[in-house]
Amino acid sequence: MTDRLPGFSTLAVHAGAQPDPTTGARATPIYQTTSFVFNDADHAASLFGLQAFGNIYTRIGNPTNAVLEERVAALEGGTAALAVASGHAAQLVVLQQLMKPGDEVIAARKLYGGSINQFTHAFKAFGWNVAWADPDEIESFERAVTPHTKAIFIESIANPAGSITDIEAIAAVARKAGVPLIVDNTLASPYLIKPIDHGADIVVHSLTKFLGGHGNSLGGIIVDAGTFDWSKDNKYPMLSEPRPEYHGIRIQETFGNFAFAIACRVLGLRDLGPALSPFNAFMILTGIETLPLRMQKHCDNAKAVAEFLSTHPAVSAVNYAGLPGDRYNALQRKYSPKGAGAVFTFSLKGGYDAGVNLVSNLRLFSHLANVGDTRSLVIHPASTTHSQLDDAAKVRSGAAPEVVRLSIGIEDKEDLIADLDQALRA
Repeated sequence: MTDRLPGFSTLAVHAGAQPDPTTGARATPIYQTTSFVFNDADHAASLFGLQAFGNIYTRIGNPTNAVLEERVAALEGGTAALAVASGHAAQLVVLQQLMKPGDEVIAARKLYGGSINQFTHAFKAFGWNVAWADPDEIESFERAVTPHTKAIFIESIANPAGSITDIEAIAAVARKAGVPLIVDNTLASPYLIKPIDHGADIVVHSLTKFLGGHGNSLGGIIVDAGTFDWSKDNKYPMLSEPRPEYHGIRIQETFGNFAFAIACRVLGLRDLGPALSPFNAFMILTGIETLPLRMQKHCDNAKAVAEFLSTHPAVSAVNYAGLPGDRYNALQRKYSPKGAGAVFTFSLKGGYDAGVNLVSNLRLFSHLANVGDTRSLVIHPASTTHSQLDDAAKVRSGAAPEVVRLSIGIEDKEDLIADLDQALRA
């Protein structure tokens, strides 16, 4: 052993994992159990009272999930993490710690359509409000701040447009407002962007996408950067005030720089219940081992495909930050120098009907509602993921009627280009 800090690829394989102490198994076992035996009555009481760490019930924590949590926290540079059932579950659990009825979250308009729907409609049932801001106009975030603002939410690389967000500029707004910055890092993965390095206080992922990488398991995760003072101004009583269900413990005071991750586990996951299956955690862990290899291939292929589309006569525009003329190219070079990601959009001259016809004529690309697979994927957002939005909202979110979204896989780029060419000609 040396004192050298492990590199990214080493962490992707080893972080959080050790050979199983009982069997010697090298791969992390799937602890497919609902509950765990206590040593004695005192041990049980200390676990339930948050006086000791350990396993109680898989809804709250599981040894397989714990390896996944430690690994993603290490890759993101956070202090701790919590794995949950999906990316949407991660967003729900995060905001449940921060918001009470009447509070607001400021969210970037350029978000995944499902997140827009969740923020606009589902969260209203809890009395949580959303104020929308334009990530291309930082001042719009400043204008949206009110005494009820409890967080700012953005995506590092926005879905579906693939635009790069100026994380540092928005982090400055969050600091001035005294609220945490939450960054959805799903499309970038920590291989391309580490939001915590740029001022994020909380990072969330849909593990379903690039981290798992194989389109076989749902999951989400919350990473605590350990950078926010939850006791300041008493804005966040879930973390700063005594918790009656835990004999008056103050979460921030007791757990310090990983207090938010603890609160999400023992106040959010415990009561809301969106637990991640240990089997899914195992599958996602296996996917993460190849993350750096896959992400670089994704990016290299995506750039080649974007360059091809940018010269095609049927295409009116390509939105890919990795192209030199793209409006987000400077931000890409600053935040994501290894590549611009694998998800981007392009516009067809034939409008809505051309988008629908294109996805019907592709043979190698799979037409489905997902991104981040080893396989290349395609969708027409205006007729699917963003169909619940009106036309103006579709345009604002990067999903105009003529737009097609691609998620480029790790196949041979020549085959992807040939498939797109035949479909565009058809």
